[in-house]
Parts: sequence; structure tokens; C-alpha cells
Amino acid sequence: MSNSNRTVDFGFEKVAWDEKAKRVRSVFASVAGKYDVMNDLMSFGVHRLWKHFTLSLTGLKPGQRALDVAGGSGDLALGMLRQVGRSGSVVLSDINPSMLEVGRDRLLDLGFVGNVECLVADAEHLPFDDNSFDCVTIGFGLRNVTDKDAALRSMHRVLKPGGQLLVLEFSTPAAPIKPLYDAYSFKVLPVLGRLVAQDAASYRYLAESIRMHPDQETLLGMVRAAGFDMARYHNLSGGIVALHRGYKI
Repeated sequence: MSNSNRTVDFGFEKVAWDEKAKRVRSVFASVAGKYDVMNDLMSFGVHRLWKHFTLSLTGLKPGQRALDVAGGSGDLALGMLRQVGRSGSVVLSDINPSMLEVGRDRLLDLGFVGNVECLVADAEHLPFDDNSFDCVTIGFGLRNVTDKDAALRSMHRVLKPGGQLLVLEFSTPAAPIKPLYDAYSFKVLPVLGRLVAQDAASYRYLAESIRMHPDQETLLGMVRAAGFDMARYHNLSGGIVALHRGYKI
């Protein structure tokens, strides 16, 4: 089937395959200015702990090179810049120029110049040579990608042999907390979006996109199918978030 005849989830809505990326860009262009504030409010600051755990597992050493895909405001890129030092380098990429601008300005304000590159890039078709990076991360971005399998293959391609992929993403929480989590996602998040970011619809989409994202075991299978070895995942906060890992051998 050609892409012109395919559909894909955009939250709970079905849209044309070629339409999703444009819709996602519109969502994040709308929320870019309030993205970090909303992350703190929505997660009660716990997103910082999830990212800290992710960074603790990169294995990066001074002088190495890393890529943060769909990196937005640059939390993971910032952490990896500190790990690779001045002799290393980090690329911060995002498909959305508005989000990338937020991340670029933040890194510049913190004094990171010369060993960081900010680049508009599509996760499904990363514009880098094969075997370019020692570590690739994607934090809370994979669920917004149209073709997740293509993105995973693309990230595998640009990793060096021995390099690691880290996928931090919302996932499927444990049964006891799911009713409360659903109520919070669909009742509270849109209200926060309306009050803080003046955009309830975008945060309604974000809540819906989490529900449509593959669960832990399904995503694990996708990571393995993309060619990653020693693939596994860690549930965080009762499975509200999961960190999937895999290596290129």
C-alpha cells in the first residue's frame, strides 16, 4: 500500500499518513514557548528524574559524540554535553524549528558553543553518515513519529558499533494506577494546557498520543526488529514512563 492510501493515529483520530508530521509540527509550534513550564507542572517535576536516570545510563565518555533526536528544549542534550566534555560533541535535532530554537537558545545561554550543533531533522531519515554516534537518545518524541519502525532503523544506522540507543517515552502504567492516571490525563492536562499555554487541544492530543503508543513489550519487539541487541526496558513511576535500551553490535 502506498503512503497516499495509508492512515495513522493522530491521538484518537485517524489521519492520512502524510498528514501526521504536519499536524505534530503544528502542535509543538503552539506549545514551544511554554513547553518546559508545562513539563514541570504536568509531571510535578518528576520528568527531571526520568531524564536523570536516562543520562545515568548513556555510558558516554569525554571526547565521544552523541545525538539527541526530537530533543526539543534540550534536557538530554545538555546532560550529554556535560558527559562528553569540550573534547566531545552533541547534535540536538528536532523536526520542529520552534522547539529547536528553544533548545538552541537555552544551550547558548548556558555557554555551550562550538561542540554542539542544532539541526532540523526528521527522525525517520536522519541526515548523518552511518556509524556516526556513540549514543543516540530520543525523549518523549517517538510516539509523535509517523513511522516508528523507520525511525528506529534510522537511529540504528547512525550509531557506531557498540553504541547505545535510549528511548524514554510514556508507556502503559500498572493496572492499580491506571484509572487515576487516565482521569488526570483527560481531565486535568487539557485544563492546564488552556490555563498555562492557552492551548487545551494540543495537550488533549498529547494525552491521546500516549494511549496510542505501543506498550512496553510491543516497543521492545520493535527495538529488536530494528536490529538492536541486548534490548530491554526499565519501567519508571509504575510504568507511566519506560526507558527502552539497545545496542548496535
